[in-house]
Amino acid sequence: MIGSSVVLRTRSWIVLCLGLLTVGSPAALAADCPGHPDALGTSRTLVVDPREHPRIGTMQYRETLPLKDHEVVLTFDDGPLPKYSNQVLKMLDDECIKATFFIIGSQAKANPEGVRKLVAAGHTVGTHSMNHPLTFDRMPLEKFEPEINGGIEWTSAAMTDPSKLAPFFRIPGLMRAEGVENYLISRGIQVWSADFPADDWRHVSSDRVYQLAIQRLEAKGKGILLLHDIQARTVAALPKIIRDLKARGYRIVHVVPATADRPATPTTPVEWLLHPPTETVPIARWPAVPHFVFTETRTLPAPSLADLNAEAAHQSLLPRRTKGQMDLASTLPVPGRALFAIPEGSVEVLLSTTLSRRAATRLAMAAERPAGGKVAKGKTASKTAKPQARHAAHAAPVAPKHAAQVKNGTPRPTRVASLKKRA
Repeated sequence: MIGSSVVLRTRSWIVLCLGLLTVGSPAALAADCPGHPDALGTSRTLVVDPREHPRIGTMQYRETLPLKDHEVVLTFDDGPLPKYSNQVLKMLDDECIKATFFIIGSQAKANPEGVRKLVAAGHTVGTHSMNHPLTFDRMPLEKFEPEINGGIEWTSAAMTDPSKLAPFFRIPGLMRAEGVENYLISRGIQVWSADFPADDWRHVSSDRVYQLAIQRLEAKGKGILLLHDIQARTVAALPKIIRDLKARGYRIVHVVPATADRPATPTTPVEWLLHPPTETVPIARWPAVPHFVFTETRTLPAPSLADLNAEAAHQSLLPRRTKGQMDLASTLPVPGRALFAIPEGSVEVLLSTTLSRRAATRLAMAAERPAGGKVAKGKTASKTAKPQARHAAHAAPVAPKHAAQVKNGTPRPTRVASLKKRA
């Protein structure tokens, strides 16, 4: 009994250790790599349908490959160039890593053997235009179409089996344009950007290339790494990048296109986001309000009863009170011209000339003079009378017909009382 229990515990411990190794070690997840037991390897193959997700890479697009945490896709541009591409190919083979290469048509034309080596090693081969112009963002159709087609034709011509060419395309310099993307998508070609580069096309050291690759990968946690297999600095930095990927627990994913015999890997839409939102992470800001584009700015006509599928015989939609007010307003008489006529001798007419203004002033002064009283002479009387005269002149509704009547008499008592009250 004791012996059997010891054996069972030993076997359980071995199984547990093997399980931990399988989960925690990228090498254990890698494909069998003869002669290199500590190789990084390729953890899995991801099959994608270009028509379902036509644009990938968060450097420019919303979606990227549906990778899990600590998964990396290695991509190389601008080859093949035998001097450096063969060294990159040897490093990848030694680690049993599968990558994606975007070939330039002129390079494939000059080095068809380099393309065949990539296919024979099991890597994915896409295209990168014919001559790598950095003007795709402003090219018309008649210029970018030959560039795209030329790269495809010469790359497929270099292959023993042209069906091995993947419908993947990376725009040179990532100089994206909507017309170019729409053209590629209409042909079933997937447009690849990247999630982070290592800046190995710049004049920097190989150590800097290595540092940028690891720093940016650590910041993202996963994604598509953009490199170039035609640079000496990339060749020098790649062993250190692979070493750190293994040390930090990253895993390599190989991407291939879906075919009739090889369906796409089942995924959900949210997996195509680099960092999908979760209920446990609060949103830092409100989403932006969309800007709508209106095709016409003219005012649209108000809908009629016919537009509302209503019959004229039906009861009016307006409230009774509103309808009654509308009927009343439509029957009011038009005001006559006499309503706006001004009597000839009124204060308003007198004010139209300087002479009449003086008469109106005297009229107002007479209206303000108390019965039997006298107005004080001098400047004081004049200053006091003038503002009162102006006020009285505007306030008096009726005045004598002629200015001569102002000298001979005073207005009727009712008018004087009215002026005093208003003053």
